[in-house]
Amino acid sequence: MLVHSRTGKWATWSAFALLFLPLFAVPLLVILAASLSTNWSGALPSGPTTTRYAAATSGDSLQALTTSLVTALLAGVLALALGGWAALAADSLGRRGKRFLDALFMLPVAVPSVVVGLAVLVAFSRPPVLLNGTRWIVIIAHTVLVTAFAYQSVSAAARRLDPVYAQAAASLGASPARVLWRVRLPLLLPSLTAAAGLCFALSMGELSATMMLYPPDWTPLPVQIFAATDRGSLFTGAALAVVLMGTTLLVLSAVSRIRTRASYR
Repeated sequence: MLVHSRTGKWATWSAFALLFLPLFAVPLLVILAASLSTNWSGALPSGPTTTRYAAATSGDSLQALTTSLVTALLAGVLALALGGWAALAADSLGRRGKRFLDALFMLPVAVPSVVVGLAVLVAFSRPPVLLNGTRWIVIIAHTVLVTAFAYQSVSAAARRLDPVYAQAAASLGASPARVLWRVRLPLLLPSLTAAAGLCFALSMGELSATMMLYPPDWTPLPVQIFAATDRGSLFTGAALAVVLMGTTLLVLSAVSRIRTRASYR
């Protein structure tokens, strides 16, 4: 509902601030404050310091961040390819086929992620596909968990496409592959980039399934954050969390810029 009066606008912004700040802004600000403090014994932190960020961006922490980035990038690309392809193919399957695909891709989201992790662990712990103890089992689990979001995003965008463009290209002699590559995919590019960003962000923060699967030489940053807080190093965990948030936001900002340029093509 649009609000035109000054009083109504002030009331709307006040209600937004009352809901947004306690639920979203304050917890993130608390993490940021904790990462810059040496102790927190009163209402406010004390002993400002930035030494924890030196440790959070070097050594094992830097390796964990790199692991998270590589995992999220690979899982995002695989999820976008699988989910996008399935969403485009669903249009030719009819109503029953589309419902089956919807249920199939939404199943990993409908169950706890720890169940998905266990399923992947059981499935890939025996020959002929033995991936337990390798980085690939983590990447596969992340792909399974985020593909549903890529599928839903591309599927919703594909339903909104005007079929006139594809029909016009086909009537001029373009093959189905050329129509897909030169007409449909360019029109879907903003939605594809948005789905890629969402898959990347979800993979960067995934923990439950990862805890069951990661090998010692492939430890993502969320696992290291959990380990730091579990042993009582809350301020170190806060610094690692800020690094994780900052890195994710930087990548999402770049994806958003690409999406904006794609929208104006």
